Amino acid sequence: MGLLDDKRILVTGVLTDASLAFAVARRAIEEGAEVVLSGAGRGLSLTRRTARKLPAPVDVLEIDVTEPAQMAAAAEVLAGRWGRLDGLLHAIGFAPPDCLGGDILRAGWPDVATALEISAYSLKALVEATLPLLEAAGGASVVGLDFDARVAWPAYDWMGVAKAALESLSRYLARDLGARGIRVNLVAAGPVRTMAAKSIPSFGAFEDTWGARAPLGWDVTDAEPVAGACVALLSDLFPMTTGELLHVDGGVHAMGG
Repeated sequence: MGLLDDKRILVTGVLTDASLAFAVARRAIEEGAEVVLSGAGRGLSLTRRTARKLPAPVDVLEIDVTEPAQMAAAAEVLAGRWGRLDGLLHAIGFAPPDCLGGDILRAGWPDVATALEISAYSLKALVEATLPLLEAAGGASVVGLDFDARVAWPAYDWMGVAKAALESLSRYLARDLGARGIRVNLVAAGPVRTMAAKSIPSFGAFEDTWGARAPLGWDVTDAEPVAGACVALLSDLFPMTTGELLHVDGGVHAMGG
């Protein structure tokens, strides 16, 4: 018996096999879930190639979270295929270059709006598009990947603001969707060496210091602890947990400066 036997789960955000979302998808399949991936734009072909590395065949849907028509079309496909959606992993984030780098004043509103729409608002947009399927599951779980936004990180800038918005949004979604049997939680992961991480200036500084600061240690090449936490939240192990921010960072969040 697997933790996710008979679960149907949509996993967003897979680009390469180093992606946190890829580790979640692989672990979910190993735990018995049926999985569909999504990709967008120029990354869609990369998502399709990476999908072949999973332990079972999976379909890849095109979902650009800035295009309501694509989200609606994907929901229609999932409705025809499954009729319900037991779990949704939100692993989507993007900020234009001017939104990163250590100068919060540099980015203008158009770039900031892009970062907020893709990195935070998209959680609401995806949930809204798939809401009938999530309700049909009778106990669905929405899990988002986060990077703790309680403090200002070097060079993270508007992505940090977007993550703070994501954290707040997850709580409001938890409030409004609880009566419909839908849980909404986030996993605040420590730094993992993914394609997205490489786009963040000074990410190497996190790599160099995180393990030393973490009471449990930290391996920036190991996505499995994060994947395990996501799978647990997607399962039925936490039926009364919602609006939660679960840290999987070796304990750094609890330490002083």
